[in-house]
Amino acid sequence: MLEILQKGGPVMYPLVLCSIISLTIIIERLIFWLRLKMERNRNVLNIILRLGEKGKLNEAIKVCKETDDTIAKILLEGIKNYNYSFVSALEAAATNEINIMKKYMVILDTIISLAPLLGIFGTVTGIIISFGILGKGPLVDPGAVTGGIAQALITTASGLVIAIFTLIPFNYFNSLIESNAQEIEKYVNALEIAQWKYKKQNENKP
Repeated sequence: MLEILQKGGPVMYPLVLCSIISLTIIIERLIFWLRLKMERNRNVLNIILRLGEKGKLNEAIKVCKETDDTIAKILLEGIKNYNYSFVSALEAAATNEINIMKKYMVILDTIISLAPLLGIFGTVTGIIISFGILGKGPLVDPGAVTGGIAQALITTASGLVIAIFTLIPFNYFNSLIESNAQEIEKYVNALEIAQWKYKKQNENKP
């Protein structure tokens, strides 16, 4: 590994940094999504919706506080503001949770674009070194020329590998964000409907 770094030239150092950052974020996000999946409790969410429909807000708040489910936290904000800015509170809480899900995604996206560009930059500098040696006169040391070519190939390959192995989890995380955003929207809409039903029932009472 050290030999490859040396042959790749100075450009390999930012590429290594990109790979370390990418790997760290990927591991952190995997742990985050695993924890989120383990905390998801649809039975509890359905109980909260039923309590909301019956107007049992204190009981619904108690159930929300007893679970670590992300969606329950969003519903809790709506229930606490049931008679005030109900919809706004739900939307604000949902936006906040989705932003947490999107954390570090911009960095991964940047690495996917940056790593190949750094690889190309290393390729250009390696070729410049090789042509610079050839332009000095008769070729005395062929190894000096091949060293520049090796630098060009190593940096290109490294940049592509980093980009590819970052792109796969990046797309996977994006799919998880999309599916969870849809599920959040589903339960938020269900709570809004529950509130509407409860108000209609109260209006019809003598």
